[in-house]
Order: sequence, then C-alpha cells, then structure tokens
Amino acid sequence: MKTIVVNAVERNDFGKKAAKAVRREGLVPCVLCGNGETVNFSVDPREIKALIYTPNSYIVELHFGDKVELAVLREAQFHPVREQILHLDFFRIAAGKPVAIAIPVRLSGNAEGVKVGGKLVLSARKLIVSALVENLPDEIVVDVTSLGVGKTIFVGDLSIENLKFVTPATTAVCAVRVTRASRGAAAEK
Repeated sequence: MKTIVVNAVERNDFGKKAAKAVRREGLVPCVLCGNGETVNFSVDPREIKALIYTPNSYIVELHFGDKVELAVLREAQFHPVREQILHLDFFRIAAGKPVAIAIPVRLSGNAEGVKVGGKLVLSARKLIVSALVENLPDEIVVDVTSLGVGKTIFVGDLSIENLKFVTPATTAVCAVRVTRASRGAAAEK
C-alpha cells in the first residue's frame, strides 16, 4: 500500500477553544488514537490535500520532529458551507496487528451482459478490509468478464489471500442492469 508523509506539530492544549485557535493560525487540528494513547497535533492543510482529495487510500507517516508514527485516516470533518477541513482523526497502526481500512474497487474486463446491451453499474466504490499492513493492496480488482445481464457480484463472492472483508458479504459490488436494448436483444432470440 502507498505511504504518504505528513509533518505534524504536537499540541498540549485541546478542546473546542484550543481547536479554534489552531484553525485561526491556518492549521488543521488532528487526533491520533490507538494502543491506549492519544496524541493531539496539528498539520498544515496543504500537506494533507493529497490524502483527503483522492479516491485512493494511504498509510500515513506522521513525523513529529524526530519521532515517526504510522497511522490510517479514520475520519475527516468539513465545514458545511466553506468545505474547509475542520478536524482529522487518525488511528495508530500497531506492529503485527491487522488494520481496517477502506480500499478502492477497480473493475477489469468486459462483461458479457454489456456486450448484449446491459449497463455495468459499480455499487461500492470502496470496501472496508482488515489485514496486516504489509498485505494491504492499493486497490481491489474485480474481474467482471463472466457477468451476464441481471447478474450481481457481492462482497461474499470475492476472496483475496491474506485479506478479510469487513464490509458485509451481502453488499453488492457491481452489477449488469437490464436496459431496453438488452431486453430487445433477448426478445429477438
């Protein structure tokens, strides 16, 4: 999995008043949780732009001076009007323990149902998986070549080595929907 480096400045004061003061300085207040320890810090919004405004998922290397922490982004809060980043929550990665993260889905192949006029629909853009950091893929590739009209691929149909799906097995990943063109092609046969 790809890694992104973010320089962070630890802060000792926390709460609503302190967070507002950090935002006035042009920084984003953040929290790093996990392993029974919580660290409050702030980052420059320009450094986290590549992390927030992308469909990809990353392992984040937080640099607190000479100390480095590995983490994943759990939640990002935005201002409802200005779309300014208000707060970020990170979860610490412990060595040897699995981490849960949302990974993007990519469809590959040309579905049989699309060839006869069906429409391929991606229902889940990201799936939540759990695995050790070294086993996490950059994306989940789903082969749709054998997918016919009216057929669906569910999370339960997928199996990737060293990867456990946290997303429920009944969640649809993609499907080929029936269209007028596919109904007409079926009626002609």
